[in-house]
Amino acid sequence: MKILVTGSAGFIGMHLAQRLLDEGHEVVGFDNFNDYYAVQLKRDRQARLAAYPGFTAVEADLADYPALQRCFAAHRFDLVCHLAAQAGVRYSIEHPFVYQKANLEGFLNVLEACRHARIPRLVYASSSSVYGGNTRLPFAETDRVDTPISLYAATKKANELMAHCYSHLYGLQTIGLRFFTVYGPWGRPDMAMWLFTEAMFAGRPIQVFNYGRMRRDFTYIDDIVAGTRAALFAPGLEPCEVFNLGNSRAEDLMELIRLIASEVGVEPKLELRPLQPGDVPATYADTTLAERKLGFRSSTPLQAGVPRFVAWYRDYHRPRA
Repeated sequence: MKILVTGSAGFIGMHLAQRLLDEGHEVVGFDNFNDYYAVQLKRDRQARLAAYPGFTAVEADLADYPALQRCFAAHRFDLVCHLAAQAGVRYSIEHPFVYQKANLEGFLNVLEACRHARIPRLVYASSSSVYGGNTRLPFAETDRVDTPISLYAATKKANELMAHCYSHLYGLQTIGLRFFTVYGPWGRPDMAMWLFTEAMFAGRPIQVFNYGRMRRDFTYIDDIVAGTRAALFAPGLEPCEVFNLGNSRAEDLMELIRLIASEVGVEPKLELRPLQPGDVPATYADTTLAERKLGFRSSTPLQAGVPRFVAWYRDYHRPRA
């Protein structure tokens, strides 16, 4: 198949595109290489994809609808996987208009392009952040998600509502995936896994919010890719669906710190801080629906995933001759 992957130079996008290319599919990667974090990391990710003859790169912004139209006109896509977005809960509090442009306008453009091209299925990234102030654990897709506590979360919930409209009005099948704290090699520098590892290697203290009383459903990248791939190809899905993709475990943040410190070989220095605006104390995915309809089951415990990330981080930052 020929598959469009937006955000192909991003963390999840690169891994998904590589998996699809390994399986023999053609992939068109669409990315704007914004500078929210190091552009060189995104260039390095894309370089891995560029080695495949079946990969085509398009460097443009999804908010530029004519550019997206040209991409769809040049290729006849069988499926679309929309992973591009402005990420980050805390960043959304200080830079709201970036989220309006990327996550709302950009997503609307993708929906419109898919509608006019009669794409049979659009898979898109939502987020566990849509559960907002929910306190009942684990989070299930049937829970109410109308209390977002960050603009980022609000834009992701808006994406789900927009997708529902397009499924209802135009028959575009839309499958939303609520990702839970994804980590692994080639991960994002703004996330705790990277920040803690970087600080420990540098001998700096790490900032630990909510005084360490945080639990996260850390989900390894290979499991997320398997679930996303299943959402692209699984038969018998409804016209509009949303699935949790998580590890189905709420891990203590202090356990993550302990595991990283063990791999780095240091005694971590902690700066305990209060809970930050937009953050939630705990996330925990109920993946029953994804297990039943997608055959999804996370298989990578934190104890196995952290050493893989730290090993990659060490190798990626090793001085090169």
